[in-house]
This record gives sequence, C-alpha cells and structure tokens, in this order.
Amino acid sequence: MTEQQKIRVLLVDDHAVVRKGLKAFLKSYPDLECIGEACDGEEAITMCRSLRPDVVLMDLLMPKMSGEVAIQHIKEEYPEIHAIALTSFNDQKLIQKVLQSGAIGYLLKNATGEELAQAIRAAMLGQPTLAPEAAKHLINRMVNPNQPGYDLTPRELEILHLMAEGLNNPEIAGKLSVSRSTVKFHVSNILSKLGTSSRVKAIAIAIQNDLIKQA
Repeated sequence: MTEQQKIRVLLVDDHAVVRKGLKAFLKSYPDLECIGEACDGEEAITMCRSLRPDVVLMDLLMPKMSGEVAIQHIKEEYPEIHAIALTSFNDQKLIQKVLQSGAIGYLLKNATGEELAQAIRAAMLGQPTLAPEAAKHLINRMVNPNQPGYDLTPRELEILHLMAEGLNNPEIAGKLSVSRSTVKFHVSNILSKLGTSSRVKAIAIAIQNDLIKQA
C-alpha cells in the first residue's frame, strides 16, 4: 500500500485521550492514515483547508463550534471531503440534523475498530454507514413522524422533570453530576423536540402531552 493509496483521515475531538486512541487505531490499518488532529469545529475547518483530508472523523459536542456546524461548513466548501460523526450521543433529532448537515456516517464511540475502519472505507466510496441505534431512530421517525416530544431520551425526560421543578442548568448539572455543557446540550435538544425556544412553554407542552406529571 503506497502513501498515495492510503485514505487520509482527520481526527476531530476535544479530548486528547480520544484522539490518541483513534490515532493508534488508524496505525493498525495499512490503508488508513491520520494526517492531523483538531480539538474543535473551527480548527477542523482550518485544517481541512490546508490538509484536504479524504475523511473527517468528527465529534459533535465540542467548544467554539459543534461538529454538526463544522460538517456543514466543510461540506459547503469541500463537498469531496467525507464526514463521519463519531459521538457518544444516540439522539434521534441530533442524528437527523447531522445527516442533513452532510455527514455520510453516524457512529457511536462504542463501535469496534473494524466497524470504524469499514465506515471510513465505505465513506470513500460514497456509501453511508449508520450505527444500528441510529438506523433504528430514523426508522422510528419514519413510522411515527407526527409524535412531538415522544422521542425524548430517558436522560432528557429526567432533565425535563428537573426543569419543571424550577432548577436552572447549573443546578441540574450539580444534581446529575454532569457538566453544564452536557445539560445545555440536552436542554437544547428538549426545546427542539418540543418545537419551542421557551423553557416555560416546553414544560407546559410536556405536561399537556403527559411527558411529565404536574406536581
């Protein structure tokens, strides 16, 4: 396998240990090559301009610019670059938004090395790859297209309950022992799924649809 034949991959994740693991994984496949690493969406776009990778493995929840937004910018500027979302979040709305932004694949971080390698190779051929969980969500969305709010995850329902109790994001983060950015991410998804930008209205909609019980 010559250098010219290798699939050139850019790694994008805000956690250095994750990038290190992915880089080590790529080294075990002679047809794959890591040509660079970025820690957020903005840096990913800059590196795509200078390195022109074949495939970008993109985390989604990052500082400065999310992976979803970065993928959209990259695909608009360089449609020949293939983007695969690699994330811990298995969320129906997010999956739809990321695929609409131009990603050719959506994998969870529990994917095996072989699954990831095959997804990268498939991307080079213009073939999409979806984690089984992601495919299930999309099928469910097609079967039940008009059920507002019923695709909330258990964690989102938990946060929605806490929102209804009057807790703000920092208080929810403390109660659940998660970061504020994680809570903000979930709250954003909740509002999007319920079709509103208002926390108060989201709670009212949730009560009306029996997603939570009124105290």
